[in-house]
Amino acid sequence: MTEQKASTHDGGELAVYTYGSDNAPGERRVVVVGGAFLTALIYRPFSMALAKGLGEGWAVDVYDRRGRGNSTPQPEDYSMATEIADVRTVLDTTGARNLFGHSLGGSVALNAVQEFAGSSHEPAKLAVYDAAVNIQGSIDTDWLAGFEEAVNAGRIGLALARMRRGMQPGTALARVPEPVLAGLMALMSRTRVNRLLTELMPSAVGELKAAYDEAEDVRDFSVLPANTHFMVGGKSPAYYRETARRLHAAVPGSTLRTSPEGAHGSIPAAFDELVSDIAEYYRG
Repeated sequence: MTEQKASTHDGGELAVYTYGSDNAPGERRVVVVGGAFLTALIYRPFSMALAKGLGEGWAVDVYDRRGRGNSTPQPEDYSMATEIADVRTVLDTTGARNLFGHSLGGSVALNAVQEFAGSSHEPAKLAVYDAAVNIQGSIDTDWLAGFEEAVNAGRIGLALARMRRGMQPGTALARVPEPVLAGLMALMSRTRVNRLLTELMPSAVGELKAAYDEAEDVRDFSVLPANTHFMVGGKSPAYYRETARRLHAAVPGSTLRTSPEGAHGSIPAAFDELVSDIAEYYRG
């Protein structure tokens, strides 16, 4: 792995990590856009596995989005426009011609390519897994206000509980009474994973609102490349599958792949079946 810093349009810096061949040409490079609460380090197993699956002469570039890892904090005027500009910066820095987004990173990737359509920044290939896009109300956002309120009040257990219930509706965890779940999350906040979640919560409020607050019209994404590859986990929350179905129907020539055993966290976990499918798509 190698690391470099990319300068943003507004004076910030993005930490970019490369796995595989440093000198890979743009058509053999894939930029990975990570999800909410996740740093580039968490995508290290996936990035290593994907670089290996793609083979010799390929590179995988993954970066810390604003407010996480070794990148600079979110600016005061942070919005989805910030994320889109940062994707452009990373593409320019690495020369990559391929883009992959996971979860909220899938939302960033789709919105970016929607804006890049017809320009030199439009990627040769675009794939997303469990893209967190609010398509005409496909995602329930009622929990966001309560989540933000708990974060601002420093009530970490309650914030974690509201986030878990909001992002995993229909699961057994979502049915646990909020006070009970908040107490459990407060205890779990001492674990390494939840300590990381706690550190990233302030920036997560901004990015979740940027991705979810305004419902988007599925027709707006019809300009995406015809070879766009939508992926979803068979064990992921149902709204990811519904979102992928709507997007696939709106983008002529796109493909939709459901991984029967895939869960929402299968990407950073480098689930073999998914890594193989993704590598095969980019190799063409």
